[in-house]
Amino acid sequence: MDILSIAIIIFCIMEAGNVAILYFVPDSKLGNGVAVFDSWRDAKESESMELFAHYMAYWVAGVKLIFIFLLMVVLFTGTETTKVYAVVAMILSIATYFWKLHPIIKELDKMGKITPKGYSKVLGMMISGFLIMFSAALILHIFVIR
Repeated sequence: MDILSIAIIIFCIMEAGNVAILYFVPDSKLGNGVAVFDSWRDAKESESMELFAHYMAYWVAGVKLIFIFLLMVVLFTGTETTKVYAVVAMILSIATYFWKLHPIIKELDKMGKITPKGYSKVLGMMISGFLIMFSAALILHIFVIR
């Protein structure tokens, strides 16, 4: 099995766990469980806000499923070139986290609205880990392993 496929499989497995958490136990603080946001708990005080919060959590889970299923199609039917472009697309799409989402979660963490405190750093490291994994796989594929 090639290095790009291994990186895709690792990502799909980890994200499948996050999807399960978001759909079935969104109150969790594990993985991408949204209970790390104090606003998740606050949203339960209003029925419409609680519904909206669940809607958004399920939306995120659905988007993650789209990525997983598309990556599985690439994994099982894609050529080597398709896998390279899929990994490049993953690097670029994952990197967008640092453009809009990371500044927000850092600010919420600074405001004391994230539990546990410092979770924004942990999440940033986890997402950086995905970027490093896909980048390393791409570099190894292009320059080392052929």
